[in-house]
Amino acid sequence: MSASVLYMSMSLDGYIAGPNDEPGNPGGDDFMRLHDWYGFGPDGTSVQESGLGRQFFDEIHATGAVLVGRRTAEQVDHYGGDHHGVPIFVPSHRPPAPSVANYPLVTYVSDGIASAMAKAKAAAADRNVLVHGAYTAQRALEADVLDELQIHQIPVLFGGGRRLFEVLPSRVELEIVRVIDTPEATHIHYRVRR
Repeated sequence: MSASVLYMSMSLDGYIAGPNDEPGNPGGDDFMRLHDWYGFGPDGTSVQESGLGRQFFDEIHATGAVLVGRRTAEQVDHYGGDHHGVPIFVPSHRPPAPSVANYPLVTYVSDGIASAMAKAKAAAADRNVLVHGAYTAQRALEADVLDELQIHQIPVLFGGGRRLFEVLPSRVELEIVRVIDTPEATHIHYRVRR
């Protein structure tokens, strides 16, 4: 059975993007500091042939669909229409820009986060759904359609930017499934308690 899993790198003070996170500066100032642990080169491709960065990179690419917030999707031009070859679902109450028609794997869903997640899970079949975006994660938790969180906590204090859990409607209980501690990051996998 497929699970919806939020994958995010986050500073110790809760930021997933640095200050000045805007379309011309996706992820904000020093955004790549949150992703250095993966072993990315300057062009954004992985240079790490093995190890934890490769393990998590492979885990993300084993998912069967992506559910991503509109803001994130637009900042990365919908991943050029191809996030490891799987369908991409974007919950939004506004229609997509005309350029999205060039991306057949991208589907905008206008009837809410629960519907978008149901479509993503159906497309993923027995594989997991990769979830991205702070607002989307918050809404998915609120609608009780987010199953797991894979947080890569980076030993840095950003002091500003975009927080992952800025606003939640109520407390959410989590169960720790796995913890891997390294000098570059503490990788904590949680399951949402229901």
